[in-house]
Amino acid sequence: MFKAFKAEVENQLEKHIKILRSDRGGEYLSGEFQQYLIDNGIVSQFSAPGTPQQNGVAERRNRTLLDMVRSMLSYSTLPISFWGYALQTAIYILNDVPSKSVPKTPHELWTGRKPSLQHLRIFGCPAHVLKGKTEKMESRSETCIFVGYPKETKGYYFYSPSDLKVFVSTNAKFLEKDYMNDFVPRSRIVLNEMSGDTIPREVAQPNPIISSDPTQDQQPTIPRRSGRVRTQPERYIGLGESMENLPDDDDPYTYKEAMEDVDSRHWQKAMQSEIESMFDNKVWSLVDLPKGIKPIGCKWVYKRKRGMDGKVETFKARLVAKGYTQKEGIDYEETFSPVAMLKSIRILLSIAASLDLEIWQMDVKTAFLNGSLDESIYMMQPEGFIEKGQVDKVCKLQKSIYGLKQASRSWNIRLDQAVKGFGFIQNPDEPCVYKRIKGDKLVFLILYVDDILLIGNDVGVLTSVKEWLAKQFDMKDLGEASFILGIQVIRDRKNRTIALSQASYIDKILSRFSMQDSKKGMLPFRHGIKLSKEQVPKNEHEEQFMSRVPYASAVGSLMYAMLCTRPDICFAVGIVSRFQSKPGPDHWTAVKHIFKYLKRTRDNMLVYSEGDLVPVGYTDSDF
Repeated sequence: MFKAFKAEVENQLEKHIKILRSDRGGEYLSGEFQQYLIDNGIVSQFSAPGTPQQNGVAERRNRTLLDMVRSMLSYSTLPISFWGYALQTAIYILNDVPSKSVPKTPHELWTGRKPSLQHLRIFGCPAHVLKGKTEKMESRSETCIFVGYPKETKGYYFYSPSDLKVFVSTNAKFLEKDYMNDFVPRSRIVLNEMSGDTIPREVAQPNPIISSDPTQDQQPTIPRRSGRVRTQPERYIGLGESMENLPDDDDPYTYKEAMEDVDSRHWQKAMQSEIESMFDNKVWSLVDLPKGIKPIGCKWVYKRKRGMDGKVETFKARLVAKGYTQKEGIDYEETFSPVAMLKSIRILLSIAASLDLEIWQMDVKTAFLNGSLDESIYMMQPEGFIEKGQVDKVCKLQKSIYGLKQASRSWNIRLDQAVKGFGFIQNPDEPCVYKRIKGDKLVFLILYVDDILLIGNDVGVLTSVKEWLAKQFDMKDLGEASFILGIQVIRDRKNRTIALSQASYIDKILSRFSMQDSKKGMLPFRHGIKLSKEQVPKNEHEEQFMSRVPYASAVGSLMYAMLCTRPDICFAVGIVSRFQSKPGPDHWTAVKHIFKYLKRTRDNMLVYSEGDLVPVGYTDSDF
């Protein structure tokens, strides 16, 4: 492919390739390829292991293309096996549209002519395509699916569900309006299911045959998939978010990115709402900066909040102080703040299942803004909301704010004082669990940072507690609990069962560590395999491979599933977590084996049912 591209460049543009920069993929390291570069005077450059930013233009374009492919497939009825056609279509579109980095489109730079966009169609839309020869009474057209643009022909690629073939045609009527009116976005999960055993008959061919002539069939070649493991950017580390709330790859990172984002209007509205909360809670006042004081910075953190179906429900913009610049003894003293343990939440849910108690959920909209500050802290004005005529002034914080070292502690102290004043008693062994008993009426209040669970046996009493909380804090009533810390709560009141599922979280971590297309494993740990600290990387190749493996991050993701709803992987996770300081390929294979097991058992749930509240446990005798 490189030889063909080089010949085309030199012939069409009369220019020469001078440097090739790559990511150490195996095809670029072969002796034959290196000799070819030397023979043609092309300098070979390699990005350092684990640093894709050194080849930033290409890597960013790869990410853009992948995002486009995901979007195109999720809004079509095509199975995931059509990703190659979606990728070719995405490249075709990007070559015909302008960008900020160059004054002309790639098509115009290559050919010298401005491209026409009149022929562009919606990927995946149906079309009536004129057939060739037909019988007298047979329909002259067939409903097919548009899947791209052929490079060598002026026409379109169509997929025929009846023949399970892709062919080229120019005689078609596109049904784009009907398609836009009728389509239903489909999640990645549904697409994966479609490419499995349950897909409908018309898309049952995983690798459709490409044919411009019905008499000449040929199998498509499968493009090389990068061996580099994608990891979360370092900027996401340390935000204090729980595992299921990690930002999406496409969320803006800076204020500038948010303003240039396709959803900039939504981000502006979200930021305005956040600023109004600051003013309502009287979080700061603008003052002149005292001499000798250096104010801390602040930044916006953006997140698209998605529902269980993967669709964006709300756009959230949070103003966060850069608390890492605070100095102990000057800007803060104590920082510790407790949260409810997951096992405590599970115990209370099991009690609720057994006694048929109500389970309600509330969210404190701006929890950390309720805490009072004992220290004098000065902060820069937030980007995009600097007061006119007061550019030189700074914000003197009167209330706590997200990002401060003491923010969580200040909020916890504030809520603790309030709920105790309302008659709740704190559990001595679990400081984030409170109870309130009056006669035969019982209420539990469980706090996990800014999420509140109310569990009780009387609707009237629960309602009064909820109304009181709404008066004390700016609350969001979420009704009956359905999603807690990334855990789906599925309740059957008739049979008195509560099931806890992390199916969506498992899908997320499988995708995050590129395991979504892996085989399904039968057991979390392979029989007869013994791991030891001696199984470290043995040579430079293994060292480079393991340097790109996000081992600790993967083990942490598995631990969260284990702690929440999956005790069945406890032993396996305990084994692989021992080798985080110096993992080797064998250790990584064991981690992937746990992911494969979770893929097969993603729909397994932790179920609590009616019965005596007596814990019963089972264990394999040889562990």
